[in-house]
Amino acid sequence: MDLGLKGRFAVVTASSAGLGYACAAQLAAAGATVVMNGRDAATLGKAAEQLRRETGSEVIAVPGDVSDAAVQQALVDAVPQVDILVNNNGGPPFRDFREVDRDALLAGVTANMATPIELVQRVIDGMIERRFGRIVNITSFSVKMPIAGLDLSSGARAGLTGFLAGVARDVAHANVTINFMMPGYFATGRLRSLHAREAADRGIAAETVSAEGAEKIPAGRFGDPAEFGAACAFLCSQQAGYITGQSLLIDGGAYPGIL
Repeated sequence: MDLGLKGRFAVVTASSAGLGYACAAQLAAAGATVVMNGRDAATLGKAAEQLRRETGSEVIAVPGDVSDAAVQQALVDAVPQVDILVNNNGGPPFRDFREVDRDALLAGVTANMATPIELVQRVIDGMIERRFGRIVNITSFSVKMPIAGLDLSSGARAGLTGFLAGVARDVAHANVTINFMMPGYFATGRLRSLHAREAADRGIAAETVSAEGAEKIPAGRFGDPAEFGAACAFLCSQQAGYITGQSLLIDGGAYPGIL
């Protein structure tokens, strides 16, 4: 399927690895110019060069913390216009809610709620004027199925979802969509590090922890980041203009509910 993205300009934050990289890769493969972002300039540069080689598309690397206003402006200024925005950012570390002090609370809300909103504010009026815009916010399946220890992440991302739900309806008339993707367990470096930590705590092999985790998922495996990226690219496509204000759960059937 031709997604109608050739000649479009996309900004994907926190995209030097993991699910953000997967989204950037699929958008570049579809012919979009992609602005990538990551805190480590060397890692980001290697990721951008890899996408250039693999897709032949123009890929621009803008390093830095996306919560920094100057970095946000640099992302927007890197291309003539922003047609697609994929908001992604790392979540707060696992911790008991009793350990979340005020500074940690504000940092989590800034990274996972305020920063995506600020980026939307920077690009949405241009999208409305041009009568095309696709905004995808990567949240987490913990928004729908809270996980103890991820309370701050769940709360901030749920807040983002609630804030932008009304905005999505307000801009839908202009062919501007705002959607959310809720990933479950995907085979990323972050998941591997979590398994390694649990294995160390339990005194067992990381492979055992991974196998146990996969068995709990109805699909019997962890997600492939490329699958996530493909779904993201579709939500950004020309064909997805009638999908807005929705949260797409991609978890291999792990969430047991019907709604």
